[in-house]
Amino acid sequence: MTDQPQPPEDDIPVKSTAASRTTLSHIMTGNDTNLLGTVHGGVIMKLVDDAAGAVAGRHSGGPAVTASMDEMVFLEPVRVGDLVHVRAQVNWTGRSSMEVGVRVMAERWNESTPAQQVGSAYLVFAAVDEDGKPRRVPQVAPETERDRRRYQEAQIRRTHRLARRQAIKALRAQRTAEGIAD
Repeated sequence: MTDQPQPPEDDIPVKSTAASRTTLSHIMTGNDTNLLGTVHGGVIMKLVDDAAGAVAGRHSGGPAVTASMDEMVFLEPVRVGDLVHVRAQVNWTGRSSMEVGVRVMAERWNESTPAQQVGSAYLVFAAVDEDGKPRRVPQVAPETERDRRRYQEAQIRRTHRLARRQAIKALRAQRTAEGIAD
């Protein structure tokens, strides 16, 4: 495992972390609530996916689809009247995939108190061409020490995702070989 992005192959450009970083903001209304009267987690997850998708499309220079979402963490409830800011950036890039890190912040719309973190998530996007086939993405170039830390942590998450996928495939193959139907 390397700590820095690999040099680009062919003429695939390198883009800085800041090049596609974005923030999506939205005021939560009564239409966003769950049965407990707080904002439904699915509403927050959609905002997370929207912001991450915008970042992935910007970074890759075209369409990108959500391949996975992991480590969606809800730290505090979000309430009606909260102004939610969803901040996203590319943490890591592979050949055609990107990990996008997302931080969810909330503040009261009518107060001047600082926003507090209410959630976070990591999503993997695959860049696709017009036929839905994977296409190359620019390598991400971490700019700050924080960006470099996020890049390294993303590599660890990728290793775990791949190992988990391989372990599940092996278990399913073993169960099939033993004649155990699921």
